[in-house]
Amino acid sequence: MSDKFLTVAVPVPLRKSFDYLIPAELSQQQDWIGCRVQVPFGRRQLVGVVIASSNTSETPEAKLKAISARLDNTPVLDNKLLRLGAWMAQYYLHAIGEVYALLLPSALRKGGASLPADIPYIEKCFGQLSDVHESLKQAKKQLALCAAIACEAKPLSEIRAAYSASIIKDLQTKGLIRQTNKAYKPDTSWPERLLDAEHYGANIEQSIAISAINQAKGFASFLLEGVTGSGKTEVYLQVIEPRLAKGQQVLILVPEIGLTPQTVKRFEQRFGNIVGVLHSGLNDTQRLRIWQQAQANELGIVIGTRSSIFTPFAQLGMIIVDEEHDESFKQQDGVKYHARDIAVYRANQLNIPLIMGSATPSLETLHNAFIKKYHHCQLTQRAANASMPTQLLLDVKGQALKLGIAQGLIDKMQTQLAQGNQVLVFVHRRGYSPALLCHQCGHVETCVDCDNPYTVHKVSNNLQCHRCCNQRSIPRQCQQCGHKDLDTFGLGTEQIEQGMASLFPDYSCVRIDSDSTRGKGKLSHLLEQINAQTHQILIGTQILSKGHHFPNVTLAIILNVDGSLFSADFRAPEKLGQLITQLSGRAGRANKPGEVWLQTHHPQHPLLQDLVQNGFADYARSLLLERKEACLPPYEYQILLRVESANMGLITPFLNDAASLLSQLSKLKVIGPLPCAIEKKQGRFRMMLLIQSASRSYLHKALNDALPIIESHANSSKIRWSLDVSPLDFT
Repeated sequence: MSDKFLTVAVPVPLRKSFDYLIPAELSQQQDWIGCRVQVPFGRRQLVGVVIASSNTSETPEAKLKAISARLDNTPVLDNKLLRLGAWMAQYYLHAIGEVYALLLPSALRKGGASLPADIPYIEKCFGQLSDVHESLKQAKKQLALCAAIACEAKPLSEIRAAYSASIIKDLQTKGLIRQTNKAYKPDTSWPERLLDAEHYGANIEQSIAISAINQAKGFASFLLEGVTGSGKTEVYLQVIEPRLAKGQQVLILVPEIGLTPQTVKRFEQRFGNIVGVLHSGLNDTQRLRIWQQAQANELGIVIGTRSSIFTPFAQLGMIIVDEEHDESFKQQDGVKYHARDIAVYRANQLNIPLIMGSATPSLETLHNAFIKKYHHCQLTQRAANASMPTQLLLDVKGQALKLGIAQGLIDKMQTQLAQGNQVLVFVHRRGYSPALLCHQCGHVETCVDCDNPYTVHKVSNNLQCHRCCNQRSIPRQCQQCGHKDLDTFGLGTEQIEQGMASLFPDYSCVRIDSDSTRGKGKLSHLLEQINAQTHQILIGTQILSKGHHFPNVTLAIILNVDGSLFSADFRAPEKLGQLITQLSGRAGRANKPGEVWLQTHHPQHPLLQDLVQNGFADYARSLLLERKEACLPPYEYQILLRVESANMGLITPFLNDAASLLSQLSKLKVIGPLPCAIEKKQGRFRMMLLIQSASRSYLHKALNDALPIIESHANSSKIRWSLDVSPLDFT
């Protein structure tokens, strides 16, 4: 007997699934689970995923609606991805329909076809080429097209690349050619196209890591902790090779789109054109195509950013998470998942090895390595005999600063530039200046919606709020007192770039921040120019720390390292150490020695001394001891309840009642309610409640049990609130 009811995960912010009837005309169809269906939901038609089918429903049949359409003949999500979605909904305490929607490319969420469309071909409508030679002897290009398809039909895309649309149209009008469609046939021949490229010889530490990973049978998690420039990518290449030779696919996660072109080039040089790329710069059609190719086993390697972890594979044999510490692997809106944690789950589910690589591992990953949950492989030396850069602290107390840089360092810049080297200057802030103030009354131009000072952008000649992206023109006079004596306060990348051009007119400056790299391929182009030594002075924000290879940088200067020393965020010391170490890693990567100078007003601060004197490895281990004493992650677990509303009067009772409810449980620590680090954004006030426990299972069960009560609160539907499991961001 066929099933009558379908349980559908509908993409709405409700922590439940919904039952629907199977229409009579579809009652004989089978294999519903994992397929998409279009369903009525209120006044809307939504695309959901079928997660179960049965002959019974807890809802009376008379109250159920029928699905509007079945969108797939075969499941788009297999059993493993369905189980992954169910686990994510439970672990991240999120609406199950939104989780399953996240697993699908945007084109499929909108109801697009899941299988590749038929491929249009151009075929001949004549017998022999000699039959048309006489009639086309005056139309040489038309004759050439006929000759191209005389033996076999050719894809329309190939014909269009070689011949104009008018030539194709003229031949169709003459009845000599026609367009026909052929069913798409996956090309799974990539193992035959593998290059046998020569690879570098591994040093002793690399060889040990490669051997350990290659000996792994089934699921195993590896932390590859290697100093910057130690050759982690070479380890990846050599452990991937035997997997590809067996016909197994590999997924490589990278944190930023800017790293993708460099990484793709490296892997294509070694293995050939078997690599697919997934990142936010692709349109919906391009992303879907890579998704389909991976699922059909047309690609050997997929390299992508965070959401690539949900890509379906025919024969996935290994997952690599490069720069695993990077916060961009954590989704900060919607389903607040961490791609690294999903990678651990998928590798375990598929019984395959997982490699997490970083010069500055997150404390959570280090802790898992220390308790033997992960295998720990270390690379302590730079590859190819390159030396580690020297890290030095510069006390700037009482010193005259020019563009925020001490005169002694400006002299060092001049020396390095004169020797044909490149210099890197790191600045925390983009824009020209972080504030515009009146020199007469002290009024600061502030975004009303966020209570945040506007940042001055001279390049675009406007003021921008870096919280809500609101923009306005630069005023000619003070809005408070009317005086025209307005002045900028503080330094940004634009101002330092402009100043450097004046200080060093004989050398070219380049600015690398989210403003200068906006646009498709812009960052890749700038990186190519840097490596071609078109620019000698590199000025930028954290984008410069993202694993780029700058062989000619011999001096790096980090401005204002003190900002993170006094942060309210307990993760600030960890982030500071990672940033400084990653930035330091851009210097001295070739055979040229490198120096890294940290400007500070607190050179004796124990954190800075530990980092500079002992390196990140020892520094991180000291931070772990502090975390243990303070009962902070990774030794305890946290869930953040974040609330925002334009009406503070709605937030306070909601959070107070939630805190009172959860405080009744003895194994929970409830901290707050507290203002978020960003107290106001886009006209909405923001508050948070932090819930913590030494038991992850107890914490999840407590929140899961409390959710129905929290959701039923009178203010629940009047405010915007969300849960963040293992939060990294308290803004």
